[in-house]
Amino acid sequence: MLLALDTATRMASLALHDGQRLCYEATWQADRQHTVQLAARLATALEELGLPPERLSGVAVTIGPGSFTGLRVGVALAKGLAMARSLPLLGVPTLDVVAVAQGRDQRPLVAVLQAGRGRIFAATYRWQGGWQRRQGPELTTWEELAAGLGQPALLCGEIDQAAREVLRQANAPVEIVLPALALRRAGFLAELGWQRLRHGQVDSPTTLVPLYGSATDGK
Repeated sequence: MLLALDTATRMASLALHDGQRLCYEATWQADRQHTVQLAARLATALEELGLPPERLSGVAVTIGPGSFTGLRVGVALAKGLAMARSLPLLGVPTLDVVAVAQGRDQRPLVAVLQAGRGRIFAATYRWQGGWQRRQGPELTTWEELAAGLGQPALLCGEIDQAAREVLRQANAPVEIVLPALALRRAGFLAELGWQRLRHGQVDSPTTLVPLYGSATDGK
């Protein structure tokens, strides 16, 4: 059973996936309570499935960009489990999780993450048998992103009303995905984790570190 942990921002998510199906998933507003909530949520998930910790076969975790506090908590728990139980560890970039949830499209896909103080992280993907990251993540602003869109694109991720207004005023050629598809879910992180595990793309718990970028800790 693969455990997936996403604590990159105030939204946290946890999933358990056996390689064939998603067995458990929870996504919630953690704010800055990751340290208090994450272990308790994991214990609840294992209890609900009647699954002892010994049945875990790997751990996937988002590694950034994201907040200092959130990433530190998630990566620390993932590394601790991996070392204590000799489990494969799979670090996945945060924006890949929201990108993989989107359907096939010929347009480029831009995934975004709020970085605080009017800034965002943005990464661009192209469909090639699945969404493949081609650029980023880069720290930018909504104004810069809108100005740099030279062709129609899909936009997913953390998009608030202020961002929508900037895009509208700039007449940016973007289609914003439905809110349900913009939410990062650990079920998709687990899918990416299994893909990496099957290809032998395993990280070392002694060297894996979060990619904080320049996001504020308030995220």
